[in-house]
Amino acid sequence: MTTSPVLQMAHPLNRAGDAALPLLARLVFAGVLLMYYWNSGLTKLGDGIFGFLQPSAGAYVQIFPKAMEAAGYDTSQLTLFHWAVVTGGTIAEFLLPVLIIIGLFTRLAALGMIGFIILQSLTDLYGHGGIAQEGTRGAWFDRTSDALILDQRAFWVLCLLILVFKGAGALSVDRLLFKSAP
Repeated sequence: MTTSPVLQMAHPLNRAGDAALPLLARLVFAGVLLMYYWNSGLTKLGDGIFGFLQPSAGAYVQIFPKAMEAAGYDTSQLTLFHWAVVTGGTIAEFLLPVLIIIGLFTRLAALGMIGFIILQSLTDLYGHGGIAQEGTRGAWFDRTSDALILDQRAFWVLCLLILVFKGAGALSVDRLLFKSAP
């Protein structure tokens, strides 16, 4: 059985894509989202070297806007659950991007970032009433592509899904640690 010329050309392209896509996804993530998440994380840190364990009041406002309003913006009125979510989210904003960029536990880190983006988007849509205005929220299959939540974040998730399905690629700590990984 002979292979068509189109299929013969497709095989090297598939191999090149398997090698290039994970590295390109990590590079795009670094270029587009690293500083976005790091700067966001910095706004949540409390004072001192252990500020990540005592997040700022602004961190609670960003993550639990309605609960903070109900508590009169007094963080002492919130529960251990609120502290754990805010602290975990703050740590994740620093740790997950670094893991993705260096390619360490990349699939797990990318899944974590996808979950983070989903929770961030839900908070923006339902927790911060003013942010979820029509132009910001967006809608798929409309004529515009510049909405901050549904449009842009869909591309973020697509970039991360490449890493979930393909792994970190050749130039990664994962490849060094787990040589048999694709």
